[in-house]
Amino acid sequence: MTSSLSRRRALGGAATLGVGLPLLAACGGGDDGTAADRVTPATRTPDGGPASSATGPTGSSAPTSPGGLVATADVPVGGGVVVKGAEVVVTQPTAGDFRAFTAICTHQGCLVGSVTDGEIHCPCHGSSFSITDGASLGGPAQTPLAPVAVKVAAGEVTRA
Repeated sequence: MTSSLSRRRALGGAATLGVGLPLLAACGGGDDGTAADRVTPATRTPDGGPASSATGPTGSSAPTSPGGLVATADVPVGGGVVVKGAEVVVTQPTAGDFRAFTAICTHQGCLVGSVTDGEIHCPCHGSSFSITDGASLGGPAQTPLAPVAVKVAAGEVTRA
C-alpha cells in the first residue's frame, strides 16, 4: 500500500506542476502589458507585413494614407500619431517640423500606444519618449526610440 500511496502523491504532484507551471510562466518576467500590444509574427498580415492602421493622440483609429504614413493635417503640433501598420510614430514637435521613430518600445517590444503632452507613451510598462528626438524620458526603457527617415510632400508624411 505504501508504494501505491507514493505513486498517487507523485502523480498528484506532477498534475499540480502540469497546471501550475504554465500559470507561473504566464506571470513571469514582470510583464503587465497585454500580448496584443507586443509586435510578434502573429500580429502581422499573412505576407509578413504589419496590419495597417494609424492611432492618433487620443487612441482613435484613422486610416493610413494611401501613398504615405499619415496626412500632415492628422499630426497635431506638439503631438503625434502612432501608425500601427508601419510600426512608426510620426510627431510634429513644432509647426512644420515632422519627425518619425520606430513605434516599438525599447523595453520589451510593445507597440507604443499614444502621443500626449509632448511624449510618446508605451502602455505596457509606462515608458515615455520625447517627440523631438525619441529619447527615453521615464519608465523602464533606457534606450531611445530609433529615428525613421521621413519626408513631407503634397500634405503627406512618407518614408524618405
